[in-house]
Amino acid sequence: MSDEEESPLKFPCDFPIKAMGKSDCNLDVTVVEIVRRHAPDLREGATRTRDSKQGNYIAVTVVVRATSRAQLDAIYQDLVDHDDVIMAI
Repeated sequence: MSDEEESPLKFPCDFPIKAMGKSDCNLDVTVVEIVRRHAPDLREGATRTRDSKQGNYIAVTVVVRATSRAQLDAIYQDLVDHDDVIMAI
């Protein structure tokens, strides 16, 4: 069975990816650059940011048009491998 057959997701689909990190490192730019490597057709307005209550951290959410499980896995791997990303969900 392929990954797509085992996944509850039906591709293509819109899929939100969230990354969190320190607010002083331009995380939004970093996350968009990483996501665009794997989803070059990222739409304008697909990104939202939210600061933590005390402003020390930022969460960046990017909604991608996912085409496969492998694509999503590659995005998450690149995000968690980056030094500025504390967590990706």
